[in-house]
Amino acid sequence: MKYISKNKIYEERKVNNYRELIEKCEKEYANKYAFTYKDSSKKIINISYIDYKKDVEGLGTSLLNMDLEDSRIGLISPDRYEWCVSYIAITNTNNVVVPLDFALPEIEIENLIKRSKIECIIFDKKYIEIIKRIIKSSNTKLKYAICLDYDKKTDEVFSYKELLEKGKELIEKGDNRYKQIKIDNNKMSILLFTSGTTSSSKAVMLSQYNICSNITAMTTLIKARENDNILVFLPLHHTLACTASFLFCFYTGFKICFADSIKNVAKNMKEYEIRGLVCVPAVLELMYKKAIKEVKKQNKYFVFKIISVISNALYKIGIDIRRKIFKSILEGFGGYLRIIIYGSASAKKEVIKFFTTIGIDMMQGYGLTETSPVIACESDAFHNKMKSTGYPLFNEKVKIVNQDKNGIGEIAVKGPNVMLGYYEDEKETKRVINDGWFYTGDLGYFDKKGQLYITGRKKDIIVLKNGKKVNPEELESIINQSEYIEESLIYKGNNSDKINVKVVYSEGNELLEGKSKQEIHEIIKDEIKAINKTIPQYKHIYEVNITNQKLNKTTTNKIKRYEEIEKITK
Repeated sequence: MKYISKNKIYEERKVNNYRELIEKCEKEYANKYAFTYKDSSKKIINISYIDYKKDVEGLGTSLLNMDLEDSRIGLISPDRYEWCVSYIAITNTNNVVVPLDFALPEIEIENLIKRSKIECIIFDKKYIEIIKRIIKSSNTKLKYAICLDYDKKTDEVFSYKELLEKGKELIEKGDNRYKQIKIDNNKMSILLFTSGTTSSSKAVMLSQYNICSNITAMTTLIKARENDNILVFLPLHHTLACTASFLFCFYTGFKICFADSIKNVAKNMKEYEIRGLVCVPAVLELMYKKAIKEVKKQNKYFVFKIISVISNALYKIGIDIRRKIFKSILEGFGGYLRIIIYGSASAKKEVIKFFTTIGIDMMQGYGLTETSPVIACESDAFHNKMKSTGYPLFNEKVKIVNQDKNGIGEIAVKGPNVMLGYYEDEKETKRVINDGWFYTGDLGYFDKKGQLYITGRKKDIIVLKNGKKVNPEELESIINQSEYIEESLIYKGNNSDKINVKVVYSEGNELLEGKSKQEIHEIIKDEIKAINKTIPQYKHIYEVNITNQKLNKTTTNKIKRYEEIEKITK
C-alpha cells in the first residue's frame, strides 16, 4: 500500500539551508526576541534575531580565521544559548557540526571524537578536564578546544567569548570571509550519532537541505501566534529537540526560552509564561501524575471526572470551554501552556486524553534521526485519532511494505528528508536505503483516511515455534495502562516458547501505599491474569518478573531492550 500525504494546512514557508534561514528571520522578525535565558547571576537575558545573527557571524568569522573550513567540529554542552550560536556558526562556515551527548561517559566521548575525526570541539566548562586529557592522548585528530565559559584564552583552550568579540571586530574592519561562504545544500553538514540500544551507535550524515525540508513541511502544520514561546529542556543534541525546539521554532517566530534545569521546568513555565513544549512521553507522564496527585489531594478527582465527560461532550459539538473550567489545573503548568509536541516513543492513552481534556493541543510526531527526523506529524488545526501520528509530511512519500493480513508492515519513506547515509558504513546504508526508499525498521499501518499508526519495531517481533508473531510493544502498551504499573518489558525465555514480562511498579504509587511486597506482587499478577483473558492464547503471559527498579534506558529515554533481556535470561 502506498500513500502520498496531502497534509498541507497552512501556507508553505520554504527554506533550503541555514544561511537562508537566519537571513529570512532577521528580515522578518528583526528586533523581536528570539532567545531568553538566565546568566550565571540569574539575570534574565533577551537576545533579538538581529543580535543572534551578529553572534553567529562573529563566531563564524573567527572559526574561518582559525582555518577551520571543511572540518569536523564537535559540540558538547547542556542546553544553552551559546550552543545554538555555535551550531549555526559551524554549519554556516562549511564545517560539519557533530553534536555529542553530554551524558556519555568519558570513554564514549573520546570514541565518538575519534570516529567522527573531530578537529575542534566547543564545550561547556564541565568537560574541561576530559577534553584536555583527550587532546593529550594523541588518539584523535582533535587540535582546537573552545570553552564556552572561559573569559580568556589559555595555553590549551580558546575562549568562546574572545573568539566571538574578535570575529565581530574583524567584520567591522572589513573581513567578509563569512559572507563569501557558499552553502552546498546537499553536502553533509550535520553528523549525528544515534542512541543505539543494541550495538554501537550509527553515525547519520545529514545535509542542511535534509533538515530544512523538514522545517519547511512543519510550517504547513503548526502556526505560531503572537507572544508564542517554547521552553527548551530536552537535550539539543537529540534530533527531535534540535529540529523542533530550536530550528523550527526559531524559524516560525516562537521565542526560545531555556529551562534552568529539568527540576525547574514547572517554575520556568510560570515565570516565562510558556505557551509550548516539545516533550518525550516520559516527561508527559510525570506532568500528568503530578497534576492528578494535586487534584486528588484536594478531593476533587470525582468532580474532575464528571466535568471532563461534560466538557468533552460539548467540545465534540463545537463548544470549547476546556481552558475555562480547568483553569486551576492549567495554572499548575504556568497557566499559558496551549500546545505540546511529543515524539520519540508512544505515550499512554490516558495521559494524552488528560491534556486534551484540559484544553492543551497535543501533537504527536513520528520519525527517526535518519529522516531529519519527522516522517509524520499532527497539525494544530485539527485533532487526529488517539494513537495516530497524523499524516505523512506533504513533501514525502510513505509506504507500508510486506503487510500482514491486518495491513501492518514495515514503514518506508522517500523524500528530501532521507539521510545521505551512515558515515563510513556503506554496507549498512545499502541495507536500509533502496532506490531512494529508507526502510525504517518500524512497523505500522494506515487507516482509511491515510493516518499513520506505529505498532512496534520489526527486529523486536517475537516469532513462536508455531509461526505466530508477538509484538512486544503492543503487549507492553496494554500492560502499561494499569494504574499499578509504571513500565514493562515483554520477552521470551531462552529455552521456552512462552511469553514473559518484567514489570516495574513505583513505590511512590498512592494505590500501593501500605501494601506489603507480597500484596503488591499479587495485585500485579492479578492485573496480568486479567489482561490474558482479553488477548489470544498464543500471546498469553506466563512468568511475571516484578521489581521496583526502573528499566535501563538510553539518554533519550528508550529502553535498552536487549540489554535488559540479557540480564533476565542469562
